Amino acid sequence: MAAPSHLVAAGKVVSIHYTLTDDAGVTIDSSQGGAPLAYLHGAGNIVPGLESGIAGRGIGDHFRVDVAPENGYGVRNPKGIDRVPRDAFPPDIELEPGMQFSAENERGDVVTTWIHSVEGDHVTIDLNHPLAGKTLHFQVTVAAIRDATREEMTHGHPHGPGGHHH
Repeated sequence: MAAPSHLVAAGKVVSIHYTLTDDAGVTIDSSQGGAPLAYLHGAGNIVPGLESGIAGRGIGDHFRVDVAPENGYGVRNPKGIDRVPRDAFPPDIELEPGMQFSAENERGDVVTTWIHSVEGDHVTIDLNHPLAGKTLHFQVTVAAIRDATREEMTHGHPHGPGGHHH
């Protein structure tokens, strides 16, 4: 049996307003004052713990979802930190801690890495997401729910109001 059209379920494009805080209550990210975040429920567009906490909710619902690292950005892997030569990066970019890059590993897979620090001719990179190992605290309000289009289901994410936006 399909979920009622007014509740969050797989195959729905859901728009939420959210505020993400850490254990100390410091705001990490928020949609407040801007457009809500739209995602395709069931497609892995948001961290699993948040997605499961939103399932079954309706428009206007306001609630808190606490997400353990295992259901968020994962636990920190100390083997994810590496030191590489500065010349592994484009020479015309000024590297700063927190910058994100995509690179190819030895197997040809594209991986995301963050700059941890820059010391002379060496750069310390971290393959762990900056929020890995952290419990995430979300305050969420469901702003809208609609059926996904066939194209959105095929692509695995919502498209903008005018159609296909990547």
